[in-house]
Amino acid sequence: MTTNSPTSGINPSPLRKVRKAVLPAAGLGTRFLPATKAQPKEMLTVVDKPQIQYVVEECVASGIEHIIIVTGRGKTSIEDHFDYSPSLERFLEDKGKKDQLDLIRKISNMVQFSYTRQKEPLGLGHAVAVARDLVGEEPFAVLLGDVLIPGENPATKQLIDVYQATGVGAIAVEEVPKEKTYLYGIVDGEPAPLPPFKERLLRIRDLVEKPKPEVAPSNLAITGRYVLPPAIFDCLERTKPGAGGEIQLTDGLRILAQEHGLWAYIYDGISYDAGEKLGFLKATVELALQNPEFGVAFRTYLKGLKL
Repeated sequence: MTTNSPTSGINPSPLRKVRKAVLPAAGLGTRFLPATKAQPKEMLTVVDKPQIQYVVEECVASGIEHIIIVTGRGKTSIEDHFDYSPSLERFLEDKGKKDQLDLIRKISNMVQFSYTRQKEPLGLGHAVAVARDLVGEEPFAVLLGDVLIPGENPATKQLIDVYQATGVGAIAVEEVPKEKTYLYGIVDGEPAPLPPFKERLLRIRDLVEKPKPEVAPSNLAITGRYVLPPAIFDCLERTKPGAGGEIQLTDGLRILAQEHGLWAYIYDGISYDAGEKLGFLKATVELALQNPEFGVAFRTYLKGLKL
C-alpha cells in the first residue's frame, strides 16, 4: 500500500498518456421527466447539439483517442448518434447539401467509441467500474454527460496536464456559494501550490457528500471531470454500497486519496449542470448567445423582451 501523501511534487518519470475517457450515461434522467420518458437525457438538445456531443467534443479537444460510453436500457439513440448513417448521408449527397454532409460525417469520425452496459442503476462508482475491462491498466478521464464546460481551454485537458506533471489523479472543482454546499460533493483540501498550477492546486484530505453549510470543510464543489489512475478500480471494488445499494464514486475517491493521493484542481472555466432544468436553460441561453450564426440576433431578441 502506498502512503497517503505521494503528491509532494512534480513527477520525474514519464507516464502513460491519458488516451481513454469513460462517459457514464446509464442514468434514468428522472429530473427531466417527462422529456426523458422515451429518450436519454444525454440526447436532450442544447441549442443544436445533444448534451453528450459537447462532452465528446471536449474529450477530443483534450487529446482523448478512445471514448467508452456506459449505457443502459433505452439508450441506443446515443450509439446511433455517433454511428454512420448511410441513408442520411446518401440523401444529403444527392441533394448537394455538402455542409450538412460534412457535419454528420465529422460526428461519426472524430474518435473511437466503445460501449458497455450498466445492467442495474447501482451508482456512479459502479458505472465507472463497469468500464474496467475496456480501460485496462491505463490512466483515464471520467466526464459526466450532463455537465457542460464549454471553452477553448478544456477542463479535461487541464486535469490531464496535472496528472502528466505529477503522476497523481486529479478532479475538477469550482467555488460555489457557501449556503449551497448541501447540493454538492465538497472537497476538504490543503493548498499545494506547485508550479505551474500555483494556488489552483490542492491536496485532497477528504471528500464530503452534500454537507450542511455549517459543517462544510470548504466551498469547493466537485464538478464532474476526473482524471484517474487505474488504481481507482481496486478502490471501487472495496467501496461498500451506500443508500439504495449504490456504489458512489466519491467513496471510491476517498480511498484513492488516502492510499495514492488525489489532487483537487480549481479549473479555468464555467460549468452548466444541464441535467437539471434551470441549468439546462442557462446552458441553452448562454451557448446560444455565443453562437456565431445567430448569437447577435438572439441577444437582440432577448433585450427586446417585455417581461
